[in-house]
Amino acid sequence: MKVIVVGAGVVGTMHAWHAVERGHEVVHIEREAEARGASLRNFGQIWVSGRAGGEELDTALRARELWEGIGARVPGLGFRAIGSLTPVRNAHELAVAEAAVARPDAAARGYKLLTADEARAVNPALRGAFEAALWCERDAAVEPRLAQLALREALLATDRYTFLPNREVRDVVGENAVRDDRGEVHTGDAVVLCTGAWLSGLVREVAGEIPVRRVRLQMMQTDPLGEPLTTSVADADSFRYYPAYASEALDALQAARPQDPTAAAHKMQLLMVQRLDGGLTIGDTHEYEHPFAFDTLEDPYEHLTRVVESFLGRPLPKIRRRWAGVYAQCVDTSRVVHRQRVRDGVWLVTGPGGRGMTCSPAIAETTANELGW
Repeated sequence: MKVIVVGAGVVGTMHAWHAVERGHEVVHIEREAEARGASLRNFGQIWVSGRAGGEELDTALRARELWEGIGARVPGLGFRAIGSLTPVRNAHELAVAEAAVARPDAAARGYKLLTADEARAVNPALRGAFEAALWCERDAAVEPRLAQLALREALLATDRYTFLPNREVRDVVGENAVRDDRGEVHTGDAVVLCTGAWLSGLVREVAGEIPVRRVRLQMMQTDPLGEPLTTSVADADSFRYYPAYASEALDALQAARPQDPTAAAHKMQLLMVQRLDGGLTIGDTHEYEHPFAFDTLEDPYEHLTRVVESFLGRPLPKIRRRWAGVYAQCVDTSRVVHRQRVRDGVWLVTGPGGRGMTCSPAIAETTANELGW
């Protein structure tokens, strides 16, 4: 079988990976020299802890298993099974963490409630003041700026993979074929369009208006911390954002302790992970209304800096980079991904939202299974 994959972000690359793993030939087409969208502009977190129970959690857990297996074969991914800590600072936040640990699927997530001293034993860099922390053993990390490159290098080492950069697919031509902007037609037994947040042009032409929206975020990265941050770190605003934490305790938190005005205005949470070079990737904001701003705002960065410094108990290293990114998210956020046959032999796979890096191996595996690869 020959599979044409359009889009070299993490979702497209994982589709190419599964096709090659199953013995098929892949032609992989990317409109830029390499992917530059949300697949690079994220935390690199394999984030199990906050996922909704049911299909979303099952997908994340399967993806976590796949990431670990692929990471063992492709060290350049930088896979680390580091887990995460969410420090809590008051009785209301603690109650939300206790409710999470009481979930029937808590063991599958690796949830455990730690005292402040136990949390510092796991992550000594957390020298700030907090009362306890929610530990999630199943969370992990990879290097977002390197992952697609490392996977591609492994794919190129086979004799079944061809990468065609700097080509924009313009048309779907009949069954199982696309035409690029050089006029070349690429024909296979199946075509998978993994176009990320690019929802206009070809996508609108072949699929119409799909139930997927674009979401903009702001993030930053620091100089090296100078010491290990041994886990990913979140703050209690992540309780307000992720569906796993919905509970009466969360309702009580929302009522008793409204979110910081800056965080509320920008729909923020803190997520933080250390890169292999020692720097910290920190975010993020969420903007849903179009048109998106073309610039970034300083208030969210200042808020994140205050929160991080309060956990670390020390000044944050110099900010090295700031950036904005855009990802595609299903309007019905309970859906893990939008998967649609748009022509005979042609499928569109998009809209995983902030779950793309986490869930992409399992999303691609499901596509492969459903298409009978």
